[in-house]
Amino acid sequence: VQLQASGGGLVQAGGSLKLSCVASGGADTDTSYAAGWFRQAPGKEREFVAGIGWRTTTYYSDSAKGRFTISRDNVKRTVYLQMNNLKPEDTAVYYCARGSPIQVKDGEGYDYWGQGTLVTVSS
Repeated sequence: VQLQASGGGLVQAGGSLKLSCVASGGADTDTSYAAGWFRQAPGKEREFVAGIGWRTTTYYSDSAKGRFTISRDNVKRTVYLQMNNLKPEDTAVYYCARGSPIQVKDGEGYDYWGQGTLVTVSS
């Protein structure tokens, strides 16, 4: 399975962006996976942002809660991250991931990762 993340860019504080992560390869009918978005800012460790289980239960970091929304479209094999009210501290490379982690927030449990898309929020 290959993941292609897109949708990043430069936005002013308070603005919005919608990230997409499209899967290719593997079985089209396989929907029994969790998906997550993680981010890594310069000089910082990768951190969990949002996740969605195969039953569409969603999980968010404290910083994302109330501002970001993760969703999935199994027909399109795409996972989205709608980001509203962006802040300069949201600036990072955002990575999508897919797999069967025991904990959706645990990056070590994912099998596939996208290449990352850069989000820059100016103040």
